[in-house]
Amino acid sequence: MAGIPGRRRREEQGLMWPGFVDAMAQLLLVIIFVLTIFVVAQFMQARELSGQDTVLAKLRQQIAELSEMLALERSAKARLESTLAALTDDLNAERGKVASLSAALAAAQGKEGKASALVADLRSKLAAEKKISAEALAQIELLNQQIAALRRQVQLLNAALEAAEERDRKAKAQIANLGKRLNAALARRVQELSRYRSEFFGRLRRILSQRADIRVVGDRFVFQAEVLFPKGSAELTEEGKRELDKLAEAIKELEKQIPPDINWILRVDGHTDSDPIHTPRYASNWELSAARAISVVKYLISKGVPPERLAATGFGEFHPLDPRDTEEAKAKNRRIELKLTER
Repeated sequence: MAGIPGRRRREEQGLMWPGFVDAMAQLLLVIIFVLTIFVVAQFMQARELSGQDTVLAKLRQQIAELSEMLALERSAKARLESTLAALTDDLNAERGKVASLSAALAAAQGKEGKASALVADLRSKLAAEKKISAEALAQIELLNQQIAALRRQVQLLNAALEAAEERDRKAKAQIANLGKRLNAALARRVQELSRYRSEFFGRLRRILSQRADIRVVGDRFVFQAEVLFPKGSAELTEEGKRELDKLAEAIKELEKQIPPDINWILRVDGHTDSDPIHTPRYASNWELSAARAISVVKYLISKGVPPERLAATGFGEFHPLDPRDTEEAKAKNRRIELKLTER
């Protein structure tokens, strides 16, 4: 008799080790979920930056086009200046001709009529040359005005580019800050739900019968199927209903304590052993496991547990606790698991 407590302590220690492994697995899942949110946030940031890069590329393309237009206008101005220089040379040449003609006119005073016609013709040519020179000067002035306008446009585009780059820097800072706040909020939510889960399971251990077939495995509270149902059936026994009455009271008390912004549910999972079942009511172990989970959920609802806080799932024989093909292993695998989680 003295060796029984020691043996019981060893059994309890053996049960604690799977719980530790499950807790580490749950922590790993939480870390993966947080990393997934972070990757999504990074993806959204990359997409926004890609859009801003497209806008910057368009602005740079417009600047390049304006620069090309400016170069063309400068080239045109150079050509006009060259034309003006040629016209000036022609004007000087014509002036030389006028001087020569004036000298000839003085020498040929006797031929007044012919000389007068020649002078009129030369004056007409001179007026035409002056008109061409004035038009060239007007074109040069117009080009100067266009160049000044292009320079103002380039300055406006540079200012717009600098403003876009500043908005881009601010957006990056806001995204980084949002990611930090989201990670902190997720961590707080996980910690709060873990605390309530620990308190809930502790309360269940105190109020439910101290039996070997009702135990905590990691983050789940496990009822052996024999506690709640006859073999091959989904009808609750009277003993099972008494145990579920205690569970319903604990759930309703838990609902009062958890803040409303935590969207929690109690998932009820049905599991069977590997022995196949085929009856008129249950065609397979899938149907039996799902029916048992639904029976538990319906009974809890009848005891006042809000239906939106419950979920029923059937796993059949495909998630055994003990994969061995022994009666002891099969008895362990026939079970109802309760898991407090977030929706």
